[in-house]
Amino acid sequence: MWDAIGNQIQNVTRIPFRVGDSSAPGVRRSVSGGSINDAFQISDGQQRYFVKLNQASKVGMFEAEALGLQALAASRSIRVPQVICWGIADNSSYIVLEWLDLGRGGASGWTDLGRQLAHLHRAATSAPSQCFGWDQSNTIGSTPQPNPWAQDWAKFFAESRIGYQLQLAQRRGASFGQSAQLLSAIPDLLGHSPIPSLVHGDLWSGNAGFSAEGEPVIFDPAVYWGDREVDIAMTELFGGFPSSFYAGYQAVWPLESGYEQRKVLYNLYHILNHFNLFGGGYRAQAEQMMAQILR
Repeated sequence: MWDAIGNQIQNVTRIPFRVGDSSAPGVRRSVSGGSINDAFQISDGQQRYFVKLNQASKVGMFEAEALGLQALAASRSIRVPQVICWGIADNSSYIVLEWLDLGRGGASGWTDLGRQLAHLHRAATSAPSQCFGWDQSNTIGSTPQPNPWAQDWAKFFAESRIGYQLQLAQRRGASFGQSAQLLSAIPDLLGHSPIPSLVHGDLWSGNAGFSAEGEPVIFDPAVYWGDREVDIAMTELFGGFPSSFYAGYQAVWPLESGYEQRKVLYNLYHILNHFNLFGGGYRAQAEQMMAQILR
């Protein structure tokens, strides 16, 4: 498998590369990469790459990730890891990205991240026919994320985000008593008219960092054309980003009135997804959020 991956890297980069044997120090080692995939740093002693592995059947997930990263990179607004290649080797699917030594940024770095995210959202305003969705479905974590094109944002979010997650929950035998009421209320709850922005889609603190030079980097996206507020809302979900991030974003493109109410609905999508992935206390949290939304 590793020889096949090394050969593909070499074919794409046109630079000789062979994955070193794991017995040699530092040439192939397991690294942190989340709970969905196995992650590795590979090297030939000079070049280094980041590799994620999963079952061969998951190659579509890596293809969608690669295309999402390429779409974000094409905006020329914010740095993402360069996609090298993806595919299937033996019984595994893989994606290879440039290796970045990531760390945490200071206040100025977080301000830059906020500004650059706002520029991404403002620059990416060429969705086909001003629609919401994306060219293909992708994943949020390991959950399928359908992205059918729709001109009505509220309908898209009700059907392809909240409604879809509720269907997944029902398949696992869970029901939420306020589901029907919530779905019928979404058009009023999302009464504003956002322009489609290319969003990261899964922007929490674990999917953002800073290069060794302090440059902001975002990764592991679940991209689609949506309301830019979904990205800002998620940054507040698991502990929040530093205040300098929000100041940087607001300086470039201030949020519209009503965001504080809409963000609870936007984050409900992620809590329902966490319930479908992990169960546990996320059900109670989802119920509390539904009650708050419908209050």
